[in-house]
Amino acid sequence: MIHSSETLQMAHALAPTVHEWVRRGFEPAFGKKRFDTDARWQAVRQAGSELWLDTGDVDGITQLWRSEFSALTTNNTLLNKEVQRGQYDQLVRETAAHLRQREPRIPDALLLLEIAFVLNAWHGLRLVEHFDAFVSVEEHTDLAHDIELAVLYGKRFHAICPERFIVKVPLTAAGLLAMRRLRREGVPINFTLGFSARQNLLAARLGNPDYVNVFLGRLNAFTAESGAGSGAGVGEKATVASQEAIRSLRESGQAATRQIAASMRGGEQVWTLAGTDVLTIPLSVARAYHTSATPPPSGAGPAAAAIETEVSREAARSLRFDVLWDIPDAFRQALDATCAGNVDAMSGADLVAALRRHGATDLFPEYTPDEINAIQQDGKIPKAERWQARLQAGTTSLDSLLNLSGLYSFAADQKQLDDRVRGLLG
Repeated sequence: MIHSSETLQMAHALAPTVHEWVRRGFEPAFGKKRFDTDARWQAVRQAGSELWLDTGDVDGITQLWRSEFSALTTNNTLLNKEVQRGQYDQLVRETAAHLRQREPRIPDALLLLEIAFVLNAWHGLRLVEHFDAFVSVEEHTDLAHDIELAVLYGKRFHAICPERFIVKVPLTAAGLLAMRRLRREGVPINFTLGFSARQNLLAARLGNPDYVNVFLGRLNAFTAESGAGSGAGVGEKATVASQEAIRSLRESGQAATRQIAASMRGGEQVWTLAGTDVLTIPLSVARAYHTSATPPPSGAGPAAAAIETEVSREAARSLRFDVLWDIPDAFRQALDATCAGNVDAMSGADLVAALRRHGATDLFPEYTPDEINAIQQDGKIPKAERWQARLQAGTTSLDSLLNLSGLYSFAADQKQLDDRVRGLLG
């Protein structure tokens, strides 16, 4: 969705009505709930990691939630799973009737956007009620390239529950600029869909989000599926390298951003990534760690330089795996030059042009319509053979390619959710 002035005005006008609608019946008990402790999770906390669960499944969370956990993170995929179960069908119908009564002229596209906002916020509030947790709530994927609407809905999410909501904004050029504005207005941001140390350095330098991510499991899966090796260690190395870059910014006072290890796939990764600022852990991974016979971590895991990656030498060279963890001086200089410009006056296209002008040409590369279609068809893990020539030539990069694949994958799940809503409304 690219907003019109009328759409933006109507979304502004609907905000108070939707705010009251979503918060009805919400009875928080901030700081009053008590949960059991667990020695295995205490050990990870003592290693320096905050613990989140990566799920919106209330029953699953209830089984594993302990006092060592502080937050829950949801996304378009996870919310879609909850919505497809049918538990929110009545809420969808009631919300549509309520909004149409308030604004009979509401366009279908905006109605879908508002219902998706209600579903995300409503589910987030239920998680806050049950677990007194901080909850990452995610914007609709239609806003990924729309700065004004992304800022508006980010502020609206924050207003729903300023005590516990963290707003997820995806790594796009427009998302970087929206995140920058939201942070300046005091909105906590979980900046998502990062895959490399350099992407997260850019985000931290440009907008100082509260959190950045490396989707490490997808990096390992891409490596294995491309035949480049088992993939072991690839996502872990990228995550720890990003953590080291982010920690350096904190120590120098340039940002307060914290690193999230996201898309974890196996319990053994808890040991390797212990000490990363945040581990957001799927239920299956949490169970695997908790039931393991291996003693819990006794401290932080290895530095990035010490993590071995199971990638063939030829693939490492031809696919340029080093872009995931190396931050060359030339890239840092490009960031310095870009950040020294009038960033607040930039559009997303302006930001991309500035980065390219200063030498960061493969961060937001251009793709043909056929290439975009191929990315959408491949899903969250792109097929390496399609991209080997461009990767080797440096006209695209693994982190940018996986970022775009991830965005389109989330958009596909968002479409499933929207399609269910359309079906319910007739």
